[in-house]
Amino acid sequence: MRSISLFSGCGGLDLGLHEAGFRTALASDFEALCSETWRRNMPKTPFLVGGIGTIDRNDVAEALGGTIGEIDLVAGGPPCPPFSKSRFYRKEMPRALDDPSGWETINGYLNMLDWVRPRAFILENVKGLAYKVHADALETIISRAEGLGYKVTTGVLNSADYGVPQIRERCFVIGSLEARVELPKPTHSNQPDSILLPWATAGEVLADLDTEQNAGDLGHFAGGQHHDLLRQVPPGDNYLYFTEKRGHPEPKFKWRGRYWSFLLKLSPDMPSWTIQARRSNNMGPFHWRNRILRISEIKRLQTFPDNFDLSGTIERQWRQIGNAVPPVLAAAVGRSVAEALGTPLRKAA
Repeated sequence: MRSISLFSGCGGLDLGLHEAGFRTALASDFEALCSETWRRNMPKTPFLVGGIGTIDRNDVAEALGGTIGEIDLVAGGPPCPPFSKSRFYRKEMPRALDDPSGWETINGYLNMLDWVRPRAFILENVKGLAYKVHADALETIISRAEGLGYKVTTGVLNSADYGVPQIRERCFVIGSLEARVELPKPTHSNQPDSILLPWATAGEVLADLDTEQNAGDLGHFAGGQHHDLLRQVPPGDNYLYFTEKRGHPEPKFKWRGRYWSFLLKLSPDMPSWTIQARRSNNMGPFHWRNRILRISEIKRLQTFPDNFDLSGTIERQWRQIGNAVPPVLAAAVGRSVAEALGTPLRKAA
């Protein structure tokens, strides 16, 4: 089944969709660096570089060899800052569709549905898209998609519930011109039973990358001026450990006085917290050895193949992985879409 990838980034969503039986016929992203990552890993896929607001139907047809043809799926995650939790702190910045970039990306995605009319679509974003404060934005997406004939399903999925060693909640808006798509059922749980497997943990997937051979490698310095405090934070905890409310004898910070990820440390016995798009020396999650995670480690936590070849500096590689949909979660969603579509329908010659 042929898919078009929007806001492709380094291709996490697409890697999972390939596992579910889709083939990316065209990818696109604003950042030229992402096209280089695609060339290294999926060199046969045509790639359009440019903002979604600058791409039209003719560009798509030309990139596909002159005609769009039958497209089974359009999939992509518009940039998330307008819907992110950080906008609750940045009061001076507009949110959701009031943000010009938010409107451009969402409107561009919906325009693509109108031009291409794929059999199904997947739109992924941060959990904040489902918040009540962003109800108008979500309703705009749903109503326009329904106006094009799609049966729409929405929901928030936690990556950890599908075998990803990371607690990463994302909002999915999925539509189909045929049978309604059911969200995939969880396969894992923090309360496993005879059906659900236990959550995958950071310790499990990072164990062979953290052997005695490299245990002495402290990696990149973490915590900045608070490094000594980071060393005292128990695995799985954050700066709140040093607050009066938590009973610390010498409080260092006010309760909820910092971003939650400040001095956040992984526990080997739990899934990772959400991998952020920005590599930081004081905003985690950090390794339980009190260091910044390595690229090889965040690839594992995001379920990318070890041999996935990223372009750019360490910071830009981190950004690509941190912005991506975990391929294992994408595969679960892709299988649900493929099941709803059944046997691909092709136009008569």
